[in-house]
Amino acid sequence: MTQEMSAKELIARRIALELQDGDAVNLGIGLPTLVANYLPLGVNLLLQSENGFLGIGPVPAEIIPVGQPRMVNAGGNPCTILPGGSTFDVSTSFALMRGGHLDACVLGGLQVAENGDLANWMVPGKNVPGMGGAMDLAVGAKKVIVAMEHTNNGEKKILKKCTLPLTAKGKVAVLVTEKALFRFYDGNMVLEEYAPGVSVDEIRAETEAAFTVSDNLKEMVISQVGL
Repeated sequence: MTQEMSAKELIARRIALELQDGDAVNLGIGLPTLVANYLPLGVNLLLQSENGFLGIGPVPAEIIPVGQPRMVNAGGNPCTILPGGSTFDVSTSFALMRGGHLDACVLGGLQVAENGDLANWMVPGKNVPGMGGAMDLAVGAKKVIVAMEHTNNGEKKILKKCTLPLTAKGKVAVLVTEKALFRFYDGNMVLEEYAPGVSVDEIRAETEAAFTVSDNLKEMVISQVGL
């Protein structure tokens, strides 16, 4: 990772290369929303928001005064809708998510286990508004990509077994951190890419989970948009 680029930006830039033109995708709240900033030229996504949008657009150019009608995304932030987009009620939105109609979702993570389990919705003892659509997305999307920093203040987050309440079991397809990219094959975790300047030994030292190293291990390539 370069000194000029934050961990979150590196993660978002790498995940942007996982998505294909025309994909219907849900980008979770927080880090995953950054992915939209780095999509390569010619890659246009149908972004879905769980509160009832397909074809969601960028933040409005002008601030809409309080009290006037406005559209907001699932995080409560102002948004727009692109030509050809649509709005619908929440029950339809969740049917879309649960029914296997999304090509991919990008979710943040608190913990990921070596078999592809994901915990991302609560920490016991802390107040949370609820799991939102995380469980529905993790089970329903055709490809689940997790975006998270490798450790939290030195505490390992990629574990043999999640210790936090699970969001979904065995559903993670791709995990991207600022140090590595892992793919999961039938419950087996494989290191396929390492970030620039990061060694396999460093990744092993900061990862509790058991993983194998791909025969085709390579340095991570990221989206060059805006560089």
